[in-house]
Amino acid sequence: MTDAFDRRSIPPAAHEGTWLAPDGYAIRRIDWPSPPGTGQAAPRGSLLFLPGRADFYEKYLETLAYWADEGWHVTAADWRGQAGSGRFTSDPLTGHVEDFSVWVEDLAALWRDWTETTPGPHVLVGHSMGGHLVLRTLAERKITPDAVVLSAPMLGFVTPIPAFVQHAVARLMCRIGDSRRMAWASSEKPGASLAGRAALLTHDVDRYADELWWKEHRPALAMGPASWGWVERAADSVARLSAPGVLEAIETPVLVLAARYDGLVAWKASERAARRLPRAQLAVWGREGRHELLREVDAVRDRVLATIDDFLDRMAPRLQG
Repeated sequence: MTDAFDRRSIPPAAHEGTWLAPDGYAIRRIDWPSPPGTGQAAPRGSLLFLPGRADFYEKYLETLAYWADEGWHVTAADWRGQAGSGRFTSDPLTGHVEDFSVWVEDLAALWRDWTETTPGPHVLVGHSMGGHLVLRTLAERKITPDAVVLSAPMLGFVTPIPAFVQHAVARLMCRIGDSRRMAWASSEKPGASLAGRAALLTHDVDRYADELWWKEHRPALAMGPASWGWVERAADSVARLSAPGVLEAIETPVLVLAARYDGLVAWKASERAARRLPRAQLAVWGREGRHELLREVDAVRDRVLATIDDFLDRMAPRLQG
């Protein structure tokens, strides 16, 4: 399943471009049509991938290529204000947003445009913050995917501090200073060192090195800690999804992939969400899996991809004819 692939170049079959949001904002995207001659009687369908906070699609080229080889028309896009789609502040290393609804509206608009020009079935895959935003947009009934895959979705954080206290502290920090200032010093979470960042994300040292290579060769991709404004709005958005009846109303089939020892997002929150979603399947990895399950060592990543394949084959089968 994991044939040799150059993870440090954009393949000729893929096309990088931009998508214009309704307000004219240019958002970077990559499109990967399913290759001709795959032997399929009909296109497999179309798959839209959304990465996490401070993330960029270059990290996932290997997986995007795998899905294209499986017959999917693949698209991935940045979130407004990160990676190659600009910034919300003058500091390019600070991840900020005024409200998560900005991203919800972008996804809703992209979904409308994308589904009009790509073959069905249409599925969404979101990682971490991307998974959170996919689920929130779905809960607000602004997208209509045939199936959804959430990889380590950001539905809660790894911290001993209760959620309501997290939110209260973030609101206070926004009131007493600039909400756009960094909320912590380095790495992916408060208290984590930059040197230990790799251990939060993946066991695969080569795949982790790919991320550093892309940041060196495309400096605009680099982003560091989140702002206090992001932290406060993230807490608010998590609370919205936690409200009674919100997830219970979602009828779309959802696959939730979680790492039990994830150091960033709380896997128990994913477990609770899977119980609340009427048509959810939960797949959990132990100590062999870290936060970036799609960028893990081959033994883990192959199982992750096989789990996704099985789910999509059952819940979003190829259209006949």
